[in-house]
Amino acid sequence: MTRYLATAILAAAFLFTPAAHAASSPIEVMLLDGESGGPYHAWQVTTPILKKELEATGLFAVTVVTAPPSGADFSSFKPDFSHYKVVVSNYDAPDWPANLRTQFEDYMRNGGGLVIVHAADNAFPNWPEFNEMAGIGGWRKRTESAGPSWYYKDGKIVPDTSPGPAGSHGARLPFLVTTRVTDHPITKGLPAAWMHAPDELYATLKGPGKNMTVLATAHSDPANHGTDKDEPTLLVLQFGKGRVFHTTMGHDPAALSCVGFITTLQRGTEWAATGKVTQKVPVTFPTAETVSYRVDIFEMDPALKNGPAAKVPPAPTARPIQTQQK
Repeated sequence: MTRYLATAILAAAFLFTPAAHAASSPIEVMLLDGESGGPYHAWQVTTPILKKELEATGLFAVTVVTAPPSGADFSSFKPDFSHYKVVVSNYDAPDWPANLRTQFEDYMRNGGGLVIVHAADNAFPNWPEFNEMAGIGGWRKRTESAGPSWYYKDGKIVPDTSPGPAGSHGARLPFLVTTRVTDHPITKGLPAAWMHAPDELYATLKGPGKNMTVLATAHSDPANHGTDKDEPTLLVLQFGKGRVFHTTMGHDPAALSCVGFITTLQRGTEWAATGKVTQKVPVTFPTAETVSYRVDIFEMDPALKNGPAAKVPPAPTARPIQTQQK
């Protein structure tokens, strides 16, 4: 990474009040959680944040649906997908029962919406239809057999069929996001480049890449254990009549508090549900030289109760580099 923070704008919550987009008939959203690959992806912490961010628009009615853990009894877990315009997945599990997989495939083929957030693309490595919905994924023993990795080069997305495990990232640092498609409803009006808050920059994700459009990328810095490639960060896909928005960002409350993440989540969820975006880009959206935070979101991190008194994002710290199974 060659560019770092110049300033940080602390965005107040009132800039995202529901009054700005009150919906006469709210969009029904299922926010799916219940499992992750490890304690480093704390869905119990991030789900309330995602719910608050979506409901802040006034467009969405969000219902949290918590699935049983892997290996548990799924006989009483019967979500009615058809009730929802879009499913927002904050869920990373190794598998689902066959009947549940079929129900979700039918929901998507018939025009359902799906939003995949960060480690939700680690889920279901052996479910071909889900991997087609996600386009790319990582970890859980994925290899080149899942498909190539994809990166941006010379104005287009190209595959890399090199063998090896799927999924890697360096330490959580701020990074520059580059908008590659400027006329899509989700990215229309966004800056050409903007700084994202400290987060895991996913790289070497692998998958079929079918019906996939990469809206934005970030350069994976070799100085931070990166690939030296422009890796996908925001992407959209088509599965049957269904629409998918996939963001690889959003590891923890610090990353989720970034106005860039929040705005693209909100717009991506509306697009996945309806095929259009009615929300304006906030004036506090980050620039190529500034990060913009929602303080009220960052303060939802329970770790702050035992941390420093200053309620601002701390300097990013490294954790062990994840190169395969999480």
